[in-house]
Amino acid sequence: MAEAERRSTPVQSAEDEIRALYHAMIDGWNRRSAEGFAAPFAEDGESIGFDGSQTVGQANIVSDLQRIFADHPTGTYVGKVKGVRLVAPHTAVLRAVAGVVPARQTDLRPELNSIQTVVFAERDGQWRIVLLQNTPAQFHGRPELIDALTEELREVRQAEPL
Repeated sequence: MAEAERRSTPVQSAEDEIRALYHAMIDGWNRRSAEGFAAPFAEDGESIGFDGSQTVGQANIVSDLQRIFADHPTGTYVGKVKGVRLVAPHTAVLRAVAGVVPARQTDLRPELNSIQTVVFAERDGQWRIVLLQNTPAQFHGRPELIDALTEELREVRQAEPL
């Protein structure tokens, strides 16, 4: 049993680091900090936004978000990690769900819910985001799934410290 625990420790440590990087990315957005959002990304990382826009490179992510934050108010993300899976020795996939409370509003807008897939690579001993894919969670023809996801995200939001 002790050997199994020793083997699981690096995996757990990697999962904890990956989860922390995801939450740091979300926190950067919520603070309207382009640098904070982009910090967990690899230098060559990519971000695919809710609207399908693609930005390649950490510096370009910072530049694009600086413009977005300067041009208009942005909502606040609520994110929940659903799972982290190591798919190779230095590669992991994080699955999350996210919702947005639009600027100057007090509740999530279900039509802004998304499924997020985040690919991480460990390079030189550090985990970094190499791809963020934000997919609208519209669940066509299944309104009960939209309602359930929105309620799940509301619970996360209520549990977050103010």
